[in-house]
Amino acid sequence: MSLTRRAALAAPFILAAGAAAAQSGPLTLAQIRANGKLRIGCEATYPPFTFRESGNIVGYDVELATAICRSIGVTPEFIDTQWSGVIPALYAGRFDIIMSSMSYTRARMERVAFTIPYAEAGQSLLIRARDANTIRAIGDMGGKSLGVKLGSPGETLHPRLAERMRAAGGQPFSAVRTYDDHPAAYLALMQGSVDGVLNTLPTLAYVMRSQPNRFAIVRGIGADNWAGIALRREDTEVLAWLNERLRAMRADGSLKALQEKWFGIEFNLPDTIPEPAA
Repeated sequence: MSLTRRAALAAPFILAAGAAAAQSGPLTLAQIRANGKLRIGCEATYPPFTFRESGNIVGYDVELATAICRSIGVTPEFIDTQWSGVIPALYAGRFDIIMSSMSYTRARMERVAFTIPYAEAGQSLLIRARDANTIRAIGDMGGKSLGVKLGSPGETLHPRLAERMRAAGGQPFSAVRTYDDHPAAYLALMQGSVDGVLNTLPTLAYVMRSQPNRFAIVRGIGADNWAGIALRREDTEVLAWLNERLRAMRADGSLKALQEKWFGIEFNLPDTIPEPAA
């Protein structure tokens, strides 16, 4: 999920510290089993990770959490939460973990523990399907127009991309057009007003899957990043269990199957937590 969209995660540290007393001691698997459920904080407005369908929270994260919880005989309970307060709510004991495509940043890693990655979160480029043979890398966008969402990581990234293109001896973008939301940018792409749109890979993969044969994706446009499951730093037993289940699902192919179901692609996931760029 974009840093700009969730910039409010930089809420004062005192909020989380002051609420920490709500959870007395580390959470254990025995406690989760006794409760019969794993409470999961999310923002249910981010398809296909967590979103509402017929009043229920559904998505990739929901199916993944269900599979993880099955290993200890409990069920997941997703709790829709305003993203700006999700970490303080975790430490206040409103839920046990955060699972809603939370990407790794230094600021977040100072406040919560993270599992190994379960989703990609780096920037990619959405193009028209008919242009897939001519636009294979960002350098191929020289002299072409780019669409970005106002306030998004793509808006921050595009000047660096243009500089990279110049340094490689190519042309920069002919124009960069800004839109109030990504759907407006996608529409402009279909209509030919722009030649590419920047957004995170999972989101673009979902767009491409939802509208077959219209779009293609150019991966690896910006710095690589991934998303993990977040939890309180003291909950080490739960962290070890989550990591074990994610590794097991990678090994048996079930994680790949969920990715292909919801995104139409397989994520490239490292085996360890990456060092965030910022």
